[in-house]
Amino acid sequence: MGIISWIVLGAIAGFLANLVVGGREGLIGTIILGIVGAIIGGYIAASVFHKGDVTGVNVESIVIAVLGAILVLFVWRALTRSRTS
Repeated sequence: MGIISWIVLGAIAGFLANLVVGGREGLIGTIILGIVGAIIGGYIAASVFHKGDVTGVNVESIVIAVLGAILVLFVWRALTRSRTS
């Protein structure tokens, strides 16, 4: 998948994950969160569940990327919350 597709998919996934969980990461943070979520979600879907991985900007890839982004968002917030407390 090309870099532009990763950025578009990351932006979509990050935006949707922030809508679900509630976010304050900003535009760049949202895109980075979505790209990392797409990578992690694609890896988990392919290796653990033997389901299709992130192959382009389509519904299955967006769902996988959003679920990965939600997971990354929860982990990120758990790590940053423990540092500030």
